[in-house]
Amino acid sequence: MSGAERDPQSPVTPVGLSHLVLDVRDIEASHRFWTEIVGFRQVGEVEAMGMRFYAGSRFTHHELALVPIRDPGPAPAEVPPMQPVGDHVGVNHVAIQLPDREAFERTLEFLRAKGVRIDMRLNHGMTHSVYITDPDGNGVELLYDLPAEAWQDDVNAALNRFEIPGD
Repeated sequence: MSGAERDPQSPVTPVGLSHLVLDVRDIEASHRFWTEIVGFRQVGEVEAMGMRFYAGSRFTHHELALVPIRDPGPAPAEVPPMQPVGDHVGVNHVAIQLPDREAFERTLEFLRAKGVRIDMRLNHGMTHSVYITDPDGNGVELLYDLPAEAWQDDVNAALNRFEIPGD
């Protein structure tokens, strides 16, 4: 589209989400969760702030950053499970894409072997997903996308499909 065809009254459509920044209670516990459970790797740190940056397998500067909060107060006795419909304003969950079905199956086995609490498992019309919770109660969805042919003709129908697998 040339400059003359641009509509100054319409927003630019973004390419996608770049990164997520989470304020965390315990930087070490969060670091272990995001590296040892989810599989991100630390790529940098702003030592003066204690802020850490992480990336997955894409070639990018970072996809996740963790920032320790100044006065975390006492930690809850137990982090509640992720809920599909929350009870507070804020991020409900972040979705982390896995490369394929095989990686998704390996992730399920890994989570079970590590004793990670699985809050929910759903097959949607466009993804197969497992939901877990990070140390601060943030919902995390680990998923793989079904081929576009399975959902591209009716995204709304795919969004409204919920199948609980019997494994």
